[in-house]
Amino acid sequence: MPAASPGSDHDGSQRRRFGFTLARAVWTRLARGDADDGKQIPVNEPPAPSVQFLAAPRVMHAMAEFGRGRVRELTVARIVVLALLGGGFITMGALFSALAGSGIEAVGTRRLVEGFAFSTGFFFVVLSEAVLFTEANVVLPTALLSDRRLWPRVLRFWALAWLGNLGGAWLLGNLVALAQPSSAGVLASLTPMVEGKLTFTRLGGAASWWQLVLSGVLANWLVGMAAFFAFMGRTIIGRYVPVLLAVMLFVAAGLQHSPANMGLFSLFIAHGGDLDWPTALAGNIVPVGIGNMLGAAVLVALPYWFVFERPARMAS
Repeated sequence: MPAASPGSDHDGSQRRRFGFTLARAVWTRLARGDADDGKQIPVNEPPAPSVQFLAAPRVMHAMAEFGRGRVRELTVARIVVLALLGGGFITMGALFSALAGSGIEAVGTRRLVEGFAFSTGFFFVVLSEAVLFTEANVVLPTALLSDRRLWPRVLRFWALAWLGNLGGAWLLGNLVALAQPSSAGVLASLTPMVEGKLTFTRLGGAASWWQLVLSGVLANWLVGMAAFFAFMGRTIIGRYVPVLLAVMLFVAAGLQHSPANMGLFSLFIAHGGDLDWPTALAGNIVPVGIGNMLGAAVLVALPYWFVFERPARMAS
């Protein structure tokens, strides 16, 4: 028998490697379920990464489903408890914001720090699923657009959210004041922020009242987008980063946020500041709250519903 040539051994080794590679490619395609779709799949192609966020067209559907569940399943007592917690979280965020920015002379840096600190309170609300009036301002209209029969429950939820946030802010403001050995330092930190929020209130008149409403509209456009972005995230960090940016933007712009003002005014009054609740409510919190409702509904819920959710429902 003639001896095998070195070339034939090499050819046989190549054929075996090719056969192994081909078998692995076929097995990979069968495992992925696309063996017959005509695609050319590289043998060593790594698996595609999973999507790290919920696409914008799906957010409105998820938000509407979440809102419907909230208004249908939560009893009055549960809404009140969650709203008290939401008011408390926002109050602590407002306190952190005032203390963190205290003593910083550069306006831009101070507002950046204040916005970063305040985002903690909002994110506590997001993670704990507490009830916040300004978040409800975007979730509830979305739920209502998906099911108009929910009107009575939506109105009840809205009212309880506002009252509960006010109660939580009042309670936490007084508890913080009782827990402080001296109120002078906290009051000094709170005063510049509170005076800034009361600028239009001190001026008085119809024009100032409408300026507060407009400021509330713009603030809850941004806070509504923060809630929108929070629904996008699939991880804690993925939810926090866009929320942080949106909240920092509205704080840095000096816009008015009704629950945040509830917390600031509660802390200020409890620590002996020159303000009373009738002035705070009628001259700031109520007009700002009206603007917050309009901003989230008109600038977030309605346009995104029209662009994404309404066509999908008409197609189905």
